[in-house]
Amino acid sequence: MRPIDSRQIRPALIIRPALILAALLMAGALAAPVALAAQPLAEKQQRSAPPPAPPPPAPARPYKLVAITPPKAMADASFDAMRKQVGEAAQRKDSAVLARLVVAQGFFWERENGDGADKRKPGIDNLATALGLGNKNGAGWEILFGYADDPTAAPSPDHKGAFCAPADPIFNGREFDEVLKATQTDVSEWGYPVSAGIAVHEAPQANSLVIEKLGLAFVRVSPEPTPVSAAYLRVITPAGKTGYISVDAIAPIGSDQLCYVKDAGAWKIGGYIGGGEPQ
Repeated sequence: MRPIDSRQIRPALIIRPALILAALLMAGALAAPVALAAQPLAEKQQRSAPPPAPPPPAPARPYKLVAITPPKAMADASFDAMRKQVGEAAQRKDSAVLARLVVAQGFFWERENGDGADKRKPGIDNLATALGLGNKNGAGWEILFGYADDPTAAPSPDHKGAFCAPADPIFNGREFDEVLKATQTDVSEWGYPVSAGIAVHEAPQANSLVIEKLGLAFVRVSPEPTPVSAAYLRVITPAGKTGYISVDAIAPIGSDQLCYVKDAGAWKIGGYIGGGEPQ
């Protein structure tokens, strides 16, 4: 068993916190528009047909269990107190209070193409840019609250002294790679139960028949072309059965992460790993 290597997973997969996981997994691929040069009207009309639908997901079939050990909470009272303050500031959208909980200098923003932080600006400005806190109709403050509400964190392999959340589970990477190949899927189609015994329902309803219960192992997520419920995700169990589980019952891997560091003896937000919110 080994911890996931964020340097292998995150460049290919950026997933938001659990509060918007359902929207991301159900959204599906979006085909890029085709630019049209100056052409006769009839030819333009012919070529402006809708792009082809994305290919169907790989068929449901049984797959090998890949066990996971769930991430653990940080056993640090001062860390919990800081998270509580961040959560309260996020709920009030209080930038002044939040600024005191972010490092003034040295904030890092790990993106695919390197550090996206502007070192000339204070940490709060970089955090606000990364999460889109200034976007009038954005979800930045809600996303920040989601990070603050997560008690797990793990040391960053790339930033000494930083602890990043949410932490990833521990699992055997080689076994997981073999399952991806066998099922012809990629990591974006998988998650893990937040606890053992999660019920898989026949339909996206709490009172529908329970067809299986999940153990602590990866489960394949197979969204339907037209989502039937924002509260449930369609999954394929290791036995090859198709059913539904509550969106709150599953967590992604390779999530964007908020990172914390000790600054003058106090925990503060020190960095962010991920693509960031659209500006």
